[in-house]
Amino acid sequence: MDVARWRGVGRAFVADVLPAVAVGAVMVLGSGPAARGEVPPRRPLDALAWVLMGVAAAVLLGRRRWPLVALAVTVGASVVYLVLEYPHGPILLAMSVAMYAVAVRLPVGPSLVACGVTLGAVVVPELMVIDPARLLVEAPLLLAVLSGLLLPSWAIGTVVRLGREAERRARQDDARRRADEERLRIAREVHDVVGHGLAVMNVQAGVALHVVGRRPEQAEVALAAIKRSSKDALEELRGTLAVFRQPKPDNADGARRPAPGLGQLEGLAAAMTEGGLPVEVAVTGDRASLPAAVDLAAYRIVQESLTNVLRHAGATTATVRVGYEPAAVVLEITDTGRGRASSAARPGGHGIAGMKERAAAVGGTLEAGPSRDGAFLVRARLPFEGGHR
Repeated sequence: MDVARWRGVGRAFVADVLPAVAVGAVMVLGSGPAARGEVPPRRPLDALAWVLMGVAAAVLLGRRRWPLVALAVTVGASVVYLVLEYPHGPILLAMSVAMYAVAVRLPVGPSLVACGVTLGAVVVPELMVIDPARLLVEAPLLLAVLSGLLLPSWAIGTVVRLGREAERRARQDDARRRADEERLRIAREVHDVVGHGLAVMNVQAGVALHVVGRRPEQAEVALAAIKRSSKDALEELRGTLAVFRQPKPDNADGARRPAPGLGQLEGLAAAMTEGGLPVEVAVTGDRASLPAAVDLAAYRIVQESLTNVLRHAGATTATVRVGYEPAAVVLEITDTGRGRASSAARPGGHGIAGMKERAAAVGGTLEAGPSRDGAFLVRARLPFEGGHR
């Protein structure tokens, strides 16, 4: 059984059928009292009167799809009903419901014009059959009654329509904002993946060129490292850009390549060491289960810091310290390079700025600059919620 389909049918029934049935019931129940006591006496209800009321109620079933048609039919039935001098009564309620449907679905200008035309279309024929001696008495009363039925319906429908438009614009703005944030996230990921991979491959290529003539076996090791680095970078880039394609598994077993995190820190350190930058990793505190966003941000901050060291520091070694606190993870990346110029990106670059953006995105902070002993220090504190594993 298609539950969603039946729910849709139920909602359509409530929205379309029940109001039309309710209006028809009010017409039937209210027509008797309306026929009594009018001065001067009007024509008694007969089969034609019931047919006109039935048409006015039945056409409301299509008011949401064809609001102007529903309004025109209810106006036509009401005009015929009043011109034939049947008692004033609940048949006019159908126009009120149709007027609301028009105001909800049409812009303010056209719906207001439809309201004015409806008012004139009903008032003018009715005035033509009123006894001239009673015209000054009945005309204002008739106008007041019809205005009281149509104008509130138009006003309420217009307010509902404007509210829906405001809500739709808010959803569109929110969707655009989320799309912009996603594009920025993808751009940041691509920057980190490509920048890190190219930095490692550049160093290894330099090593290979330097030793290819004298120590071919060492050049072969460097080329193998370049191959592994490029493969890893391509796989990570493929996973990062997967959001722009139809879902497709990255591996033969159907499993996607997991997003990087601190669990892969040892592998990153090994790759950097192989690329020419020995990295020491020190972990303190009880390892915590980090939220995915925090885990990814921590990994990228370490990766970007080490990449900047490799590119600009002229460093001999780097140290990564990971400290797990009860509600935060603290990262410290230091090197033995040329102090202020080491881990900082070259002038005009975005390395440190990008790391600060990553930290801020998960509610954290990041500081970077020369340490007391002359090395360069990147320190980040990333808060998280959750227990220890």
